[in-house]
Amino acid sequence: MSGILELARPDIRELQPYQHAAWDPSLERLHANEMPWRASGDGSEAGLNRYPEPQPQALVARLAELYGVPASHVLVGRGSDEAIDLLVRAFCRAGVDKVVTCPPTFGYYKVAARIQGAAVVEVPLRQPDFGLDADGVLAAAADAKIVFLCSPNNPTGNLLDRDAVVGIVRALERTALVCVDEAYIEFSRERGLAGLLTSLPNLVVLRTLSKAHALAGARCGTLLAQPVLVELLKRIIPPYAIPTMTIEDVLRLTSAPARTETAARIDVLLGERERLRLGLEQCAAIEQVHRSDANFLLVRCRDAARVLAAGRGTGLLFRDFSAYPRLDRCLRISVGTPGQNERLLAAVARS
Repeated sequence: MSGILELARPDIRELQPYQHAAWDPSLERLHANEMPWRASGDGSEAGLNRYPEPQPQALVARLAELYGVPASHVLVGRGSDEAIDLLVRAFCRAGVDKVVTCPPTFGYYKVAARIQGAAVVEVPLRQPDFGLDADGVLAAAADAKIVFLCSPNNPTGNLLDRDAVVGIVRALERTALVCVDEAYIEFSRERGLAGLLTSLPNLVVLRTLSKAHALAGARCGTLLAQPVLVELLKRIIPPYAIPTMTIEDVLRLTSAPARTETAARIDVLLGERERLRLGLEQCAAIEQVHRSDANFLLVRCRDAARVLAAGRGTGLLFRDFSAYPRLDRCLRISVGTPGQNERLLAAVARS
């Protein structure tokens, strides 16, 4: 277990973390320089005049339940982006260390590394299916600190081969972290990798409430990892990182009834994804619709600008990836409501 910590920056391992004001809800708070009165109109349960609990126990317990792991394996942050940033800052020395990414993929892995001053080595996904080049990843990761894998991948939408991912994690057990971003896993009907955390000490799994749980505005993401790694990252996460309203809203909106509604909405969305795929494949303006395990479709157009304009003409905005390597003439289209999807298909058919 100590091997994981040995990969971290020595100065972070030795860092004395910021000391929060003691948390004891049974006592009246005159120790944190807070205003003793609530603001007019404050409808929160805890009171916005009070700092929130640093890693809220109730929220950690709820997310541990949701993802099927012990609470000790959970770090809550402001979206998955914060977790990515924390990992890079904790493990990469500026001008010395590097990370591995597999483009085309989520762009923030590269941005976080560059902000930290870490090098980025890219091992492109295979064409034409965007499959994982496992041998290439292992070769590139020989002296890397972190490998970032996104599954289902954004923006291509496909799941990465599970056996290949696990093989990479095992091969790098003593030399690098492997961070698997599962932001879209709920739309794949496949199990994630969180159940392997106890047997794979260098595995990190990212989950988010932004997508399937319809809570993008709450900014609540979860890093799942070995407890020693969670404790290390707690040293550098900003004080009182999770806002009170996020804590209360997430607890309410991930209750058992809310999860039932989420499951039903996912069912509807997956049906719409298939309807959208079949409809787009019939459009003369579309050259290819890539297989998706996410809540979006990557579409190669004959003329991407024309399809973008057609979407705007009916009030719909698509994401243009046509300038990205290996994604020429490609748009990423999120699956919308049935009504939005009907308008989308009609607009593309006319383009």
